[in-house]
Amino acid sequence: MLKHISWSVLPLVAGLFVMVEALARTGVTEQLDRVLQAEAQGSMAATSWVAGAIVAVVCNLMNNLPAGLIAGSAVTTASLPPQITGALLIGIDLGPNLSVTGSLATILWLVALRRDGQEVSTWQFLRLGAVVTSPALLLALTGFVLVQM
Repeated sequence: MLKHISWSVLPLVAGLFVMVEALARTGVTEQLDRVLQAEAQGSMAATSWVAGAIVAVVCNLMNNLPAGLIAGSAVTTASLPPQITGALLIGIDLGPNLSVTGSLATILWLVALRRDGQEVSTWQFLRLGAVVTSPALLLALTGFVLVQM
């Protein structure tokens, strides 16, 4: 069983946790908390929609594991309302489906597929992700925001 483990992914996961800790120590997460609190005082619908969309994009830039940890910290620290929390969850859940780097699960699946001789290129995944993920994310966030109003 040990020979089937993708050991090359372990440094990636460790690096993701180091990145989250670095962002916390440099004050980035604290600043994010303040911005979300301030924006939540304005338009709740707009803040929810924008926060969900931004975290979806961030998941593809840094992976949904650290993005989820950072968003979870912001939700707890800033005491965000359920409308924003729900939108963040939608972004963290759907956003990573856009690119290969968006989710650790996607990376692990692609490693397993390649090991079995199935090749899915980054560009194939991105093209399909753009077609499927973008409308799903837009509809989910819009529907959630409308229901919360």
